[in-house]
Amino acid sequence: MKYLKYSILLTTIFSVLSYAQDINDEGEPTTVKSLLELVQEGRTVEQDENSIREAQFLAEKNKQAAILEAEKRELARQERIAEQLEAEYKANEEILKVKEEAYKKELGSLVELFGHLQSTAGEASSLFSESLTAAEYGRERELFLNELSSKMSEATVLPTIIELERLWFELQREMVAGSEVSKFTANVINLDGESISCEVTRVALYNAVCDGKYLEYIPSKGQYAFLAKQPAGKYRSGAKRISNADPGDIIKFSVDPTGPAGGSLLANLILAPSLLERINQGREVGYIIIIVGLFGIGIALWKLYQLYMMGIAVRKQASASEPNSNNPLGRVLQVGRENLSKDIETLELKLAEAIMAERPSIEKGINVVKIISVVAPLAGLLGTVTGMIVTFQQITLFGTGDPKIMAGGISQALVTTVLGLVVAIPTTLLHSFASSSARGIINVLEEQSTGIVAEHSDKS
Repeated sequence: MKYLKYSILLTTIFSVLSYAQDINDEGEPTTVKSLLELVQEGRTVEQDENSIREAQFLAEKNKQAAILEAEKRELARQERIAEQLEAEYKANEEILKVKEEAYKKELGSLVELFGHLQSTAGEASSLFSESLTAAEYGRERELFLNELSSKMSEATVLPTIIELERLWFELQREMVAGSEVSKFTANVINLDGESISCEVTRVALYNAVCDGKYLEYIPSKGQYAFLAKQPAGKYRSGAKRISNADPGDIIKFSVDPTGPAGGSLLANLILAPSLLERINQGREVGYIIIIVGLFGIGIALWKLYQLYMMGIAVRKQASASEPNSNNPLGRVLQVGRENLSKDIETLELKLAEAIMAERPSIEKGINVVKIISVVAPLAGLLGTVTGMIVTFQQITLFGTGDPKIMAGGISQALVTTVLGLVVAIPTTLLHSFASSSARGIINVLEEQSTGIVAEHSDKS
């Protein structure tokens, strides 16, 4: 028995050692026998796992079949409900037709009322959106009118008394605003695009002004804005007066009743070119005419002033007993006094010589004014011709479809003609005045010299 125990123990130890020798340190088989045992062991594990998966698949298959049957039963139930609802819908549709006929019959003339309310609210909303009062009363009335118009278009709900009264109130308020001058504070868009607070004066539904400047209403922004270009000074003065006026004051003010918010005539008025813009239309020829005209008018005015002062000095000299060399008559009298001892013919020649010596200084510059008065209309005619040449060139290039293309040349032709006449008329008048004044002084010199000769003849 003891020997048997030792034999079993030795066999076991030998088997373990043999197995350890078949497996290396990394756990991989090193002999064919160990590899076979490892494969048999792995196949057994895989078979167990596959058995588990097959069991799960069969369980899930049975479960999916049960779910499919439940869904089919639910689909059949929903189809029965849909058929029932479709039948109810058709029945209700028939009932609705009968009810609508009865409704229209009971509604009667109210349909016409709905139409009037819808058109009135729509037209009022469109008018108020562009009215000058929109910035003062706000856009709440436009929203109300739009909602009322939409409500009446459906013709299913009667308007309330409050809605009818408010519609009447808004129409009446707009009518009253068309006959009053109102002052209020509002935000105004300046030329820089910034919104500033300003005291606005609204003149009925025609115009609005602020700080003596005309405003326009911009519906998209719901605000007033200063006009990009203000009208002429006489209109701005009226705007300034009405901006500073107190209640009850009577002010002369120009209004523009055109357009839903006023301003159509005003918009066309500000498009009219100013004096400086018209001058610029004359271009180079116009500039030359203006420069020459200013030069001629300046010379003429200076000459008139010089002749006026000279005339005063001559008149003083005529009443004085002693000649003074600071004026033409005094110098002529001085020559006459120096030659009184000579014969009459010599005295006449000396006096004539003295008058001839004074004549250039008296008439100096007058001929320049005369030349300018003649040249100015000729320069205007030159500008007319060049302007028409430009016009015909534009017609040749672009045709006559757009009159604005020809406007530049026509404007140049007309403006230069006007400038030439504007320069010629005053320079001609000034030349006439200067010539008359110079001629008057020369006549005084000739008269005094003739008197000197006559007095000398009497003494002789």
